[in-house]
Amino acid sequence: MHMFEPGQQIETAVVAISSDCIFLNLNGKTEGVLDRAELTDTEGKLTVKEGDVIKAYYTGTEDGEIRFTTKISGEKADKTMLEQAFKNGIPVEGHVEKEIKGGYEVRIGTSRAFCPYSQMGYKKRDSEETFVGKHLTFKIQEYGADGRNILVSNRAILEDEHAAGMAELQKVLKEGMTVTGTVTSIRDYGAFVDINGFEALLPVSEISLERVTDINSVLKTGQKISVQIIKTDWMHERVSVSMKALLTDPWDSASQKYLPGSKHQGTISRLDNFGVFVSLEPGLDGLVHISELDGIDRNTNLRKLFKPGTGMTVEIKAVDTAKRRISLKPTTSIEQDKTTEQYMEGQQDTDTYNPFAELLRKK
Repeated sequence: MHMFEPGQQIETAVVAISSDCIFLNLNGKTEGVLDRAELTDTEGKLTVKEGDVIKAYYTGTEDGEIRFTTKISGEKADKTMLEQAFKNGIPVEGHVEKEIKGGYEVRIGTSRAFCPYSQMGYKKRDSEETFVGKHLTFKIQEYGADGRNILVSNRAILEDEHAAGMAELQKVLKEGMTVTGTVTSIRDYGAFVDINGFEALLPVSEISLERVTDINSVLKTGQKISVQIIKTDWMHERVSVSMKALLTDPWDSASQKYLPGSKHQGTISRLDNFGVFVSLEPGLDGLVHISELDGIDRNTNLRKLFKPGTGMTVEIKAVDTAKRRISLKPTTSIEQDKTTEQYMEGQQDTDTYNPFAELLRKK
């Protein structure tokens, strides 16, 4: 039988689970034993199943059983095991007994340890958060004077758990995939979306094909949305997502739908010094250059003459899908054209000369 050293770490599969124990595969014929309580959550539910691979640490033999643990606590936390925990990075469970100068006094088994303020909790924490009275997991940073000087860190444990969680997310969340998330908070520049416990950023420019001026009119906290992952930066723990990417791009069919010379009713979307932008449909804006506007020169303040949201009938001059540009010019409305056509048809039934009708025919 393979001999283990106290504190030695193994990585192996769960082969069976009983009412109080979890059995680990050692060599096909021998099994290690782990207390079931170590792998249950706060509600008493198991966090593993048969076949799962876990990491555990050898603590010794007891009544002929080869015993393992995922963390050292209670009676197992004697001086020998604490020293092994320090050498091998084994987590230890301790009870935060009181706050003292510079940090907290923690009892681990029969030993006392010190945890500095900076090593309690994960990164930034609420200054009013209390730890006294809690059972927490620590990593021993220093072990000296035969166990009389023990320095521990709760933050190191939480950082390891966070890193493991990030590694798992990196395997699951890939660029290009579509996921469902929940809006957790809204900012002027976008919204944060919870995806499998990770907060991704949905930039305001990626919400809709149309320009979003008031994000709160589109999204609400707690709202469930479908998004596509468009960028991952795991080194800096950043993921960007898009709702817009799931919508059909109107530019794909723009050249077939908007032929040169055709007329369309649009809506003024925004103004610039060089012209008026007209929305033909969500995500598809064209430009009426200032030179196309009758009686208006380059020094005219267009914002005094035109207002976003008002309608404008335009004629397509050119469509450049590669550059995503449409050139427009203002024209008579479709309704005006129908009225003129009806008038012209009525004039064909009379021999009376009408100079106005002749003028319209020439146009």
